[in-house]
Amino acid sequence: MRNLLRIRPRRRDVGPSNVAPPGAYRSTSYLPLRPWQVRGRSFRTRRRGLDPAEVAAFLDRVAGDLAAAYAEVARSRDETARIKGALREWQSRQAPTMRDLVGRP
Repeated sequence: MRNLLRIRPRRRDVGPSNVAPPGAYRSTSYLPLRPWQVRGRSFRTRRRGLDPAEVAAFLDRVAGDLAAAYAEVARSRDETARIKGALREWQSRQAPTMRDLVGRP
């Protein structure tokens, strides 16, 4: 009974406070999930497990959102490439030629 009443000090993390928590940075071997991986994921059932239909519906929803996010990233990259190309073309038209700099006809 005495051991139950004894107050134990809380354990504190001794490490530096400015270090990122584990898993905050992904290694180069990390591969992002693809929508088909989310849709195809299966889980073991337990005695009091989750409703498989509800899990499948949720995974399908997450996969749809993930597919939309990937499509938006691809669209954004295409638009960025188009804008960069237009900017380069504009800059090359605006750049003075050597004759303009020297002042010769």
